[in-house]
Amino acid sequence: MLILAIDTALEACSAAVLDTDANRLLASESEPMQRGHAEALVPMLARVMQASGISFADLDRVAVTTGPGSFTGLRVGLSAARGIGLAADKPVVGLTTLSAFAAPLVSERDDTPILSAIDARHDHVYYQLVSGNGTRLLRPRVGPIAEALEAARQGAPRLVGNAAGLLAARWPALTPPAPLIDQQPAPDIFWVAWLGAAANPEAAPARPFYLRAPDAKPQTDALARAAQPAA
Repeated sequence: MLILAIDTALEACSAAVLDTDANRLLASESEPMQRGHAEALVPMLARVMQASGISFADLDRVAVTTGPGSFTGLRVGLSAARGIGLAADKPVVGLTTLSAFAAPLVSERDDTPILSAIDARHDHVYYQLVSGNGTRLLRPRVGPIAEALEAARQGAPRLVGNAAGLLAARWPALTPPAPLIDQQPAPDIFWVAWLGAAANPEAAPARPFYLRAPDAKPQTDALARAAQPAA
């Protein structure tokens, strides 16, 4: 299976083509960035596809991260993925950033729980707790850092995500320390691709995964309100 993976949800713009039969990336590129995903993604996709040596028609599906993450960044990746899927007549699947962060640790088949955490700002995090085999222990949610630290009651989990260091710095003193802190600004695009290969297109829609209302609003909403007659 040939998978085009796209991630613009957090602090990176990434794209890759995975050949699951060969168990390798045919091409990949990732650039750290906090903004500018819209300008960077399309040229990056062109370079990655050229380096992979295949055409969009050769793809079996497109995988894209759906959040939690930056409102603007998510829309960039989702729009590109949907556009490619429509033009090439390929299914598009969506994967959460929390699952993508946990995936490489789940692959290690360690029994230790995995706490994925993303900085939601204002002393809050998006987080999810899974067992070492990926079974969900706590559903994805957003809450205060203190609430996320209650996961210590499940045993000392491995921490992953762009808020891993943030949680580790405030880990409860009377609980065992987290055995692993994997601080990353964004998920590894290799694992986004593999999750995309494993996903059921019927159960993994390519639409934004929000755990709270976005701070930003689409410009079209503002234009629609401006067009309404004054009361």
